[in-house]
Amino acid sequence: MKLIVLDRDGVINFDSDQYIKSPEEWRAIPGSLDAIARLNQWGYRVVVATNQSGVGQGLFEMDTLNAIHEKMMKAVAQVGGRIDAIFFCPHTNADDCACRKPKPGMLKEIAMRYNTDLAGVPVVGDALRDLQAAAAVNAQPILVLTGKGKLTAEDPALPPGTPIYADLAAAVTKLLAP
Repeated sequence: MKLIVLDRDGVINFDSDQYIKSPEEWRAIPGSLDAIARLNQWGYRVVVATNQSGVGQGLFEMDTLNAIHEKMMKAVAQVGGRIDAIFFCPHTNADDCACRKPKPGMLKEIAMRYNTDLAGVPVVGDALRDLQAAAAVNAQPILVLTGKGKLTAEDPALPPGTPIYADLAAAVTKLLAP
């Protein structure tokens, strides 16, 4: 089974410092939906792993998060792709949970659900915490320069050997290259 894990905000859709709090605020980054469809065509299962502390902070409710994810899933389906699963952490930093990236709990849950080892599995993110979570489970961290990516690229804590791409479309093109 070929598996890839994507962060949501800043990788698939535009991010916001004020959080994505409604389906209307969710806007796909150009090329990201087609990139997901190409991954599917090449036999990849696409899974999203996203921190959503806005829920824990009371900025939006679970039904709103579900509506945002429904919009994302429909947008991907309209270009012939699919997201196989969405894993999210609703907690805040203060909760000190095991699932909030940079901790690897969410990725460990994905490994358990798919009964697979994540060693070498591509994990695409725009924030250092995405890449640190990937490194913690021996997955392959991949940085995209969309979202927080440009700042992250300058961080000395970037896991060694992390490839950097302009966006998800460029990362997928490289990943699928023979």
